[in-house]
Amino acid sequence: MGYLWTKQAAVLDNIANAETPNYKPKVVTFEESLRGKLESAAGRTHGARRAVRDVLNTEEFAVFEPQEATRMDDNAVNVTEQSVEMIRNAYQLQYVFNAISSDINVLRMAIRGQ
Repeated sequence: MGYLWTKQAAVLDNIANAETPNYKPKVVTFEESLRGKLESAAGRTHGARRAVRDVLNTEEFAVFEPQEATRMDDNAVNVTEQSVEMIRNAYQLQYVFNAISSDINVLRMAIRGQ
């Protein structure tokens, strides 16, 4: 959820700055963030299992700014692309919230003994 929240914030920031000269859009990728976290944990030799768990529990995700400009004012934001990404991310968030809600309902039923 933290990743999706960070990604939504980056996309909204990109859309808000669509007309700002020299603005480079922000991109948040889960895979690259996870890879970087695991590589930093792999460097620790003492308590490797705990190191991986600690790294995975952090809620910081890498935000990248690609350097490709497509407009005369060096702004690289494609509003249509960002809008599609925002909707896609919103659906993913909705799915995660529904999955968590479903799990909570199962736990409630188990606690009640039903």
